[in-house]
Amino acid sequence: MNKIHFFAKGMCLFLLSIYCDSASAQIGKPYIHDPSTIAECDGKYYTFGTGGGGLISEDGWTWHDGAERPGGGAAPDVLKIGDRYLIIYGATGGGLGGGHHGRILTMWNKTLDPHSPDFKYTQAIEVCSSDGMEDNDAIDPGLLLDPTTGRLWVSYGTYFGTIRLIELDPKTGERVKGNIEKDIAIDCEASDLIYRNDWYYLLGTHGTCCDGVNSTYNIVVGRSKSVEGPYIDNVGRDMYQGGGKMVIAAGNRVCGPGHFGRTVIDEGVEIMSCHYEADFDQGGRSVLGIRPLLWKNDWPVAAEPFKGGTFEIESERRGYALELAVDFVRIQQERQAWFNREQMQKPIKPIPNQTLEEVIGTWPQGNIPARIGDYMFRPHQRWNVTPVPEKGGYLGGPYFKITIEGTERALAATSDKEVITVPHYTGADEQLWRIEQLIDGTFRIMPKVIPGQEGINKHLVLYSAGDSTPTLAEYDFSSDNSKWNFRNH
Repeated sequence: MNKIHFFAKGMCLFLLSIYCDSASAQIGKPYIHDPSTIAECDGKYYTFGTGGGGLISEDGWTWHDGAERPGGGAAPDVLKIGDRYLIIYGATGGGLGGGHHGRILTMWNKTLDPHSPDFKYTQAIEVCSSDGMEDNDAIDPGLLLDPTTGRLWVSYGTYFGTIRLIELDPKTGERVKGNIEKDIAIDCEASDLIYRNDWYYLLGTHGTCCDGVNSTYNIVVGRSKSVEGPYIDNVGRDMYQGGGKMVIAAGNRVCGPGHFGRTVIDEGVEIMSCHYEADFDQGGRSVLGIRPLLWKNDWPVAAEPFKGGTFEIESERRGYALELAVDFVRIQQERQAWFNREQMQKPIKPIPNQTLEEVIGTWPQGNIPARIGDYMFRPHQRWNVTPVPEKGGYLGGPYFKITIEGTERALAATSDKEVITVPHYTGADEQLWRIEQLIDGTFRIMPKVIPGQEGINKHLVLYSAGDSTPTLAEYDFSSDNSKWNFRNH
């Protein structure tokens, strides 16, 4: 939770209780505070929050309440280990109830689906505590199962003292016998640990919470070659001395991002989750946030959510543009004689872009194949990328339709795993596209379905098979053929 005065903390608890009551009626709304890392279970997504309960999503885009977690308390985290889910949470502390006497507990469940016959939490066990007087507040735990050693770690704490590190037994969820907690950071809370490319990262939430649109939460990071630290930021500051590189701050009419979680969707496809203390467009409510996660020089940074627009769709392979396979129509222009000084003295007349009306009559009426070519500001290379939220989505975004600017001519997948454009967008699933930003800043573009194949497409992407040949093929992060950019020229 936070460093705000005890009075503010008590008020926060009161407001959270009101929030939890009101959230239960907000079906399809992502209202949550202090969310856990997003977990997948039997094709659905779950995240748990302060006060008990949490959110469920069938597709990762539309969220509603319904997740169940006993024990109440604050700031849970969840991690799948083997075929079970470990849930950890703070029972007290954080100024809740007026003090910093905290307890952190763990429990297990075979499933997160409250309707499953296997849904049953084990008895919660305490793994650490604080007495309210020491230089630590046992709340806000974050889990890391080290992929290199199989050891299970927990970071926890708030502004009331230090962030600490302890080790748990990944088979039982109990504290490793003889383990002594270690201080690893200050001036943050709601911490989380992740591992990537031989680095351990400590994500901490800095600033103030629980004050709606006046909350200053932001997420910072340091890294270390050892899980036990020291965690150093990009300019050499130790997080134990208050350092930290910015990962995400306020923007897009939401403020107070806190409680970092990382989800790896595919190789090179990652998202980060958090809550925003206040969404200005949702009356200042605390909501779940999901953003693309980029990695720049081995540092994590939240990307802006992709919202669509009008673009050149550019292949990373060569830098050529996706376009309709139609005849190139020349723009009429007086030939420029660079050696004719008299001509060079004439007034400059800007040349307008070629318009759709000037060329659309030369295009075929039916389906038109797609190809890739030099970008020349032509109408057959200009695409409107428009979200279609009523058609559902995926983890972090809605599906999009991709149409030629000024028309309803839509990009579509075919049953033989090719791409064409059809004269009119109809809302058919093969005309819907999943667009995800990759960790290097490029994008992958995936049709929702392949006609004739069952289920949602999860493997085939728009692919540059040659400099001029788009197709659908298996996603490969190591190949630029799978990657695209959206340029707004």
